[in-house]
Amino acid sequence: MDEESNETYITFDGHVEIHKYRRLYFMIVFIFYILIICSNSIIVCLIRIHRNLHEPMYVFIAALLINTLLLSSVIYPKLLIDFLSEKQVISFSACLLQYFLYYTLIGSEFLLLSAMAYDRYVSICKPLQYPTIMKKTTITVFLAFSWLFPGCQLAGLATMSANQKLCDFTLKIIYCNNSFYKLFCVSSRAISIYGVVTFLNLGGLPALFILFTYTRILIICYQSCGEVRKKAAQTCLPHLLVLINYFFLISFDVITVRLESDFPKNIRLIMTLQLVLYNPLFNPIIYGLKMKEISKHLKRLFCSHS
Repeated sequence: MDEESNETYITFDGHVEIHKYRRLYFMIVFIFYILIICSNSIIVCLIRIHRNLHEPMYVFIAALLINTLLLSSVIYPKLLIDFLSEKQVISFSACLLQYFLYYTLIGSEFLLLSAMAYDRYVSICKPLQYPTIMKKTTITVFLAFSWLFPGCQLAGLATMSANQKLCDFTLKIIYCNNSFYKLFCVSSRAISIYGVVTFLNLGGLPALFILFTYTRILIICYQSCGEVRKKAAQTCLPHLLVLINYFFLISFDVITVRLESDFPKNIRLIMTLQLVLYNPLFNPIIYGLKMKEISKHLKRLFCSHS
C-alpha cells in the first residue's frame, strides 16, 4: 500500500532472475512484439487494399488479427517496462484493467472464430444461400457482437472484483490474469458463479458451436465430390489449426492459474510466455501461408520489393 497516494500495489513474482537477464529478456520480447505488429498489420493491410479479399471470410480474418494486435498491446508494453524496472509492480486498478482487457479480447477471439466457422458452414453447406445470408449487415452484427458482448460480460466481473479486500499483494505470474482472485481475503461465491457463467458464454458455448459447424462441414464433404472437399480443405484447415492452437492457449492459462503452486517458477514462466509470444505470431503465419489468396498477395508484395 502506497500511503501517499492511498493506492494498492501488487508485485509480479513470476520473473526468473530478471536482474541478471533483464536486457536479454527485454530484447527478446521487444523483437517478438515488433514481429507481431508487422506480421499481423501486413495481412490486415493486404485485406484492406485488395478488393478480391473483401469477402466475409477475409474480413473475419482481418478482425481476428486486429484482435491479436490489441491483445498483445495489453500485455507487451507493461512487460517491457517491468524488464527495465527495479521493481515489477502494478497498481490494483491497473491490474484490474489489464485483467478486464485481456479476457475481453480472449472472449472476442473465441466469438470471432465462431463467426468464421459459421461463414465456412454457410459457404460449403449452403452455397446458393451464401450471398443472401452473409450480407454486409450480417458481418457488421457479428463483428459488433464479438467485440461488445465480452466487454459487457467482463465489466460485471471487474466491478465485483474492484470491491474486494486484498490480503496478499504478490502474484506468481508476469501479468494480471485470474490469479489475482487468490489475493482476496475472502473468496466470493457470487464472483465464482458469475465467472463460470462468463466462461460458458464466451468459451464453452462458442466451442460447442464451432464443433457442431465443423462436424456438419465434414459430413457434407464426405458425401460430396472432390471439388467440394478441396475447397473445404483450403479454407477450413487454417481455421482448424488456429482453433486447436487457441484451445491449447486457454488450457495453458487454466493450468497456470489452477496449478500454479505445483509448478517450478521457471516452468511456470515458460508456460506463461507461450500465451504472449507464440500465439500472436501463429495466426498471421497460418493465414499467410495456408490461405491461397493471401499467400499470393504476400508473394507479390515481397517479390516486387526484392
